[in-house]
Amino acid sequence: MIEEISIKSLGVIDEATLPLGPGFTAITGETGAGKTMVVSALGLLLGQRADSGSVRRGAEQAWAEGRWRVPADGEVAERVREAGGDVDPIGGGDAELVISRSVSSEGRSRAYAGGRSAPATVLAELGERLVVVHGQSDQIRLRSTGAQRDALDRFAGPGFAALLAEYREVYDRWRRAREELDAIVADRDRRAREADDLRVALAEIEEAAPRPGEDEELAEQVERLTNAETLRLAAASAREQLSAEEGDGPDALALVSAARRGLEAAARHDPALAALADLLQTAEVHVGEAAAQLSSYLAGLDAHGARDLELLQERRATLGTLMRKYGPSLDEVLATLETGSTRLLELDGDAERIDALTAQVAADEALAQEKADALTAARREAAERLGTEVTAELAALAMPDARVVVEVTDRGELGASGQDQVAILLQPHPGSEPRPLGRGASGGELSRVMLAIEVVLAGTDPVPTFVFDEIDAGVGGAAAIEIGRRLARLAESAQVIVVTHLAQVAAFAGNHLTVVKGTDGSVTSSSVRKLDGQERIAEMARLLSGLPDSRTGLEHARELIGMAHP
Repeated sequence: MIEEISIKSLGVIDEATLPLGPGFTAITGETGAGKTMVVSALGLLLGQRADSGSVRRGAEQAWAEGRWRVPADGEVAERVREAGGDVDPIGGGDAELVISRSVSSEGRSRAYAGGRSAPATVLAELGERLVVVHGQSDQIRLRSTGAQRDALDRFAGPGFAALLAEYREVYDRWRRAREELDAIVADRDRRAREADDLRVALAEIEEAAPRPGEDEELAEQVERLTNAETLRLAAASAREQLSAEEGDGPDALALVSAARRGLEAAARHDPALAALADLLQTAEVHVGEAAAQLSSYLAGLDAHGARDLELLQERRATLGTLMRKYGPSLDEVLATLETGSTRLLELDGDAERIDALTAQVAADEALAQEKADALTAARREAAERLGTEVTAELAALAMPDARVVVEVTDRGELGASGQDQVAILLQPHPGSEPRPLGRGASGGELSRVMLAIEVVLAGTDPVPTFVFDEIDAGVGGAAAIEIGRRLARLAESAQVIVVTHLAQVAAFAGNHLTVVKGTDGSVTSSSVRKLDGQERIAEMARLLSGLPDSRTGLEHARELIGMAHP
């Protein structure tokens, strides 16, 4: 609820403060006195585009500030905190929210919400939750089909809300299961390809049957066979030098043996030589062993030929292919072989889950469709009632030939709110085609249409404040009284602020403000007054006859107020 609006240097208003409050507030005043600047100020506070042309001539900037009473823990307060601002607790679970906006004569604009600078988009978000404005501009309540569907759903009542909650529970379960199934099926194709590739890999690895370290062994064998002649010559030469099997020349073994024997013969003269003789004996043993191993090496080397080298090269090529595909090392190839069976079991384990999800999706889709059909039937019944009730209201608001039609059509797919698309249409006169709201009606007529809708929807709407600008354009007499009566009815469940020039409308207000233009054409802080008693009767008489002190006008004003507030 708006508690107060302060305005400075906006249009003809130099400075003014409007005390508002719960219930029905009427704002009246002479033509050009700046009544609609209240709506302009609200537009600024609600994030609408700032226009430098609205800045009062001679002023550097226009400024507006609004004070709202909001739930301390509600959506509005939470959004303000998210934007970096805050609200001030005032007791009873409520808090005060201050929103302000300035626009300079050069067109620069600054906005504040909860004491912190904020972009105009934040003000617009807050405005959607705080105020609905029906005026001569193109701002139309319930413009989107989604908003119209939500309004119809609220009008349908608590029984429909329970049905919608049941549908959404089934729909959400169906959507989640379908998404999981789609993901698994899509992944199944990838996993199937992975399983096929893995089967081929395992078959190839198992056929080759590699051993740990086999690649290194093969490398050594190939290196040896490739250099076999060099190795043979070196080994043969070494063996001959150690222990000659051919020729008469001395070899190392014979020389070491002769040296040992000489030392042993002389050792009886010096025991120290005995120890050296023992060393030579050990050396003789090692030389003999080395010569024997060289003979064995030569025998083994001579046993391998060109065919062996070819086979080894072929085996190395086979292992190389495996390592390029599944390596890069042989250890990783062997690891693939070890883990492949386990991975194949994992890849082949989705079939049961897919079968279960497929059954669940089919069952939930059928149930969701059944509940969506029930929603459609309930919406069409509520749409018929809503259209009938709004049309009846229009007849009392000087639009007897107009008719509101609420269409519920199938959009062809299930969504979070069912399968329906809702459109609220206006048929201005018999024989014309029903058209979307805002087309085929004047500003005043559209305001009355929206008033009729708001009155019928009263009590079901979460927005706490409604503002109507020139809702009474083009009407008078009994129709104006009916407009005032319906505004008062709407004010029983929401705050209603109306800019009007008709006494028949203002009579129903519980709070009457007047805006008086000064002699210099400006509206100052002393020019906005709350009217009570005789002052209010005089203003009502002025609205009726143009003369605030007309006896007939005064009597008519008293009669109107008495009728509106028996």
